This record gives sequence, C-alpha cells and structure tokens, in this order.
Amino acid sequence: MTATLHDLKVKLFTDGADKAQIVEMAKSTWIAGFTTNPSLLKKAGVKDYEAFARDVVAAVPDRHISFEVFSDDIPEMVAQARVITTWGPNVFVKLPVITTRQEPLFDAVRGLSQDGVKINLTAIFTADQIARAVDSLAGGAAGCVSVFAGRLADFGIDYRPLIADAVARARRTPNVEVIWASTREVFNVVEAHEMDCHIITAPADILKKLQVLGTRTGAQLSAEAVKAFREDAIAAGLSLALPGTVRAAE
Repeated sequence: MTATLHDLKVKLFTDGADKAQIVEMAKSTWIAGFTTNPSLLKKAGVKDYEAFARDVVAAVPDRHISFEVFSDDIPEMVAQARVITTWGPNVFVKLPVITTRQEPLFDAVRGLSQDGVKINLTAIFTADQIARAVDSLAGGAAGCVSVFAGRLADFGIDYRPLIADAVARARRTPNVEVIWASTREVFNVVEAHEMDCHIITAPADILKKLQVLGTRTGAQLSAEAVKAFREDAIAAGLSLALPGTVRAAE
C-alpha cells in the first residue's frame, strides 16, 4: 500500500523564492522548511536580496530557510555566509560544493560550521563530494548536504546508490541531514521516504499533490482515465465514418 501524506517520515521542504507562495505553503503544518537559490531568486524577480530574505524570515520565523551565497571567490563567499547567517536563527547558508573553477569549498565549510554557521552544502553530484561534504560538516553546527537526484536522473545516472551512501554517512553524523534535491515528481517523495532520507525539497506544485498520495489504486486510476478520454471525445465532437454506415447528410 502506498504511503499517505501522514505516513511520510521524510521532512518536506518547499523549493522556491516567491514570498507569497512561501507564506501560503507555511500555512500547512506538514511543510518543515524552505530552500531558495539564485536561479529561483532571478525567476521571482528579487532585486534586494537582503530585504527579501529578512521579510521572508519575519513571515516564517519557525522553520528552516536556506539562502545561498552568490560570489565565486571563496573568501568573499565566506564573508557573504557570515552576513547571511545573521538574518535569523532559522537560516541555513547555502554554499556550493565547488566554485566555477572547480575549487572545493570543504575547508571553508569546515571553518564556518565550527564557528556555528548552519550550512546547506549544495550542488552535490558525486560519491567523493558526499563523503567530503559530510566530513566537513561533522562536529559543527547543524548542516545539510543537498544531493541533486533529479538532475542526475535527467542524464540517465542512477542516483539511488548516491542517496543511500549519503544517508548512511549522515545517519552516523548526528549534526548532518541529507536533502534530496531537484525533485521531479511525486514518486520521488515516496522514494525519499523509503530510503530513509531526512529531507526532500520540491516545488510547491509537486508538494500540493501529496494530499492525494495513497488515495487511488491502479484500477481506480484506469477507470478515471478511460472516463476522461470518453468525456473529452464527446466534448470535442469527434466522429468517424465506419464501413457499412452512412454518414448523416451535412
């Protein structure tokens, strides 16, 4: 039997940067947090980053919210992280696992984490990145590692061994949780639940579908699909001339 929304052990985060949508989703007690990134900020038309972030934190002060640095220079990224962390006690600073020049951020992350900065280490795609990410956060402030399962799947790469490895490592590291990121479909939430992943972050339109999770069988879905096809055929006025029949005069 498919799990229902209330059976899910995985924590549900909304991925997006539209304030109105964040406030709307926060009304649902089963939404445990929110994640943003520069691409989502661009899509939402955010111009004043700090004003937007502080406004969101004021509106949702009691749940995880991730805000990302945007520099590509490691010292400046660290400085930005130290500013972002001041925006609220529920704020996690997102740092990419590497720069555009593929310089790793593990040492910078370790220093920030040991200084009490809560970090969401993001854009993780490989087993080596997972191992080093968890190690860099171990023993510091609360931290997350975001594995981009959906984007791996887009290129035909099996993300399941990576998620399983990340979860196993994080379960041995008390201050670290795994975020299943770049979610593509509702079933990813079921997968994350079954794989004992801590968190999954997904767009609001996917999360809103979870309320019907486990409410249909395959037989019911088949009947509903056939009924819809029939109703749409009638509504469209579809007709075919069959052998042995006479088409009505036009």
